[in-house]
Amino acid sequence: MILSLLSESPSTGYGIIQAAAEKTNGEWRPSPGSVYPTLQQLVDEELVEQAGEGKRTEYRLTEAGHAYVADHAEELQRAWEAASGRSEASDALIESAKKFMGVLHQFRVAATDEQRAKAAGVLDDARKALYLILAE
Repeated sequence: MILSLLSESPSTGYGIIQAAAEKTNGEWRPSPGSVYPTLQQLVDEELVEQAGEGKRTEYRLTEAGHAYVADHAEELQRAWEAASGRSEASDALIESAKKFMGVLHQFRVAATDEQRAKAAGVLDDARKALYLILAE
């Protein structure tokens, strides 16, 4: 992931974290505890070089890093394609879930107990129907 992102442009560690989140529509946000040690390993392996210090440290690919990315382009592309949040269907599912949560909030604050009981039954039926889809 880091090599792939750095092949697009040099970045800080924080920028890498943000870019990964953006590229996966917020589904994956690597932690600083995984990004910074990996960056140091890539520096040690001479695939990445760093410029600056502290929070302003910018990382960029070395010639060896560019060669690695070129040699593994298909593998890197498949990894991003497999990342969550990368399809139109996934985006549509998330959008639908957000709308659904809005309706649930309305039931929590504005519905009667009788309406909430009916809604609970509908939710149970929907949950079962979703599991049936996964079982197909």
